[in-house]
Amino acid sequence: MRKLHMSLATTLLALCAAGCNSDSASNTPPPASKTIVQTVVVHCQKVVDQINIPARVVANPTKVVQVFPPLSGRMVRFSVLPGQAVQAGQVIAVLQSGEIAQARSDFEKAKIQVLLADQALNRGKLLLQHEVMAKADYEQLVAADEAAHSEQERARQLIHELGFSENNNSDEAPIRAPISGVVLDTGTAVGEWQRSLDNATPLATIANLDHVWVLGDAYQSDLASIRVGRPVTVKFPAYPDLSLAGKIDNLSQSLDATTLAVKVRVVLANPQMKLKPQMFANILVDRSSTEGFLVPSAALIHENNFDSVFVQTSPGQYERRPVKVGQMQQQNVVVVSGLRDGDQVVTLGAALLRAPAGE
Repeated sequence: MRKLHMSLATTLLALCAAGCNSDSASNTPPPASKTIVQTVVVHCQKVVDQINIPARVVANPTKVVQVFPPLSGRMVRFSVLPGQAVQAGQVIAVLQSGEIAQARSDFEKAKIQVLLADQALNRGKLLLQHEVMAKADYEQLVAADEAAHSEQERARQLIHELGFSENNNSDEAPIRAPISGVVLDTGTAVGEWQRSLDNATPLATIANLDHVWVLGDAYQSDLASIRVGRPVTVKFPAYPDLSLAGKIDNLSQSLDATTLAVKVRVVLANPQMKLKPQMFANILVDRSSTEGFLVPSAALIHENNFDSVFVQTSPGQYERRPVKVGQMQQQNVVVVSGLRDGDQVVTLGAALLRAPAGE
């Protein structure tokens, strides 16, 4: 019986010891060696404070042409698509129209009137030489001849403006690209009827994209650091490795009624046609510089209105450092105090190094 009591006592002591060890282990952070932790060595450097102006690429509006039909008729050929490059003078569509016949008929009538006026003037010259015709009557013949020639020239000009020759008998008029560029949009198809006077939709919109505008919205608080001629860097989310240098070409003289921002314009060359209209961009303007550490924003721990990072002090050992942060730069944050040159800052796994709640 005594041996049974001693056995039970031993068992209870073992269970109590196991319970204590379990409680102690539950309050201990996981060993750093078993935690997935990545670090980066930081160095103090000159960090430039930049204004980041969100922007978009747009075509220069003075280099954008909307092509409308010069006369009414049926579209019998349309040979361009959005995104296609065209050259000035290239035939992009063919229109079949009865107005061509009317214009040619007016020209033929004008030719007949010229012939009759020339003949009357020649007879008048002979009569004037023989003093059979009064000089006033001869001057009327001269005026009538000049008017006939003028009307013929007007009819010829109209035919040329419609896109065909006065010596051609076809009822089809070619429509040509007025400038070299890229087709941004089209508004017709083969077989559609076009009306020259009340047509609200252009056949095509062509833009010359050799140079493009980058238009951004700058807030009022940044205007003191922005001026015409100031150098800028333009970056594009579509091309992460592309940075183009430029300068501010223009600042609008009024605020946008909706955003209360000022339009900033940068003109960029586009020789490889990488920059497309409506593409997102960022205009970066240098404002000031300071000394600090560029730390990935993922390394920052923000609690109770205080910022901190974990720094590796030795292999598998880390300490938490309070820091003072400055501006954000893309995926990084500038730390202006709290770090030393050469510190190894934890960039991945910092949240796992924090002490459990309640300690």
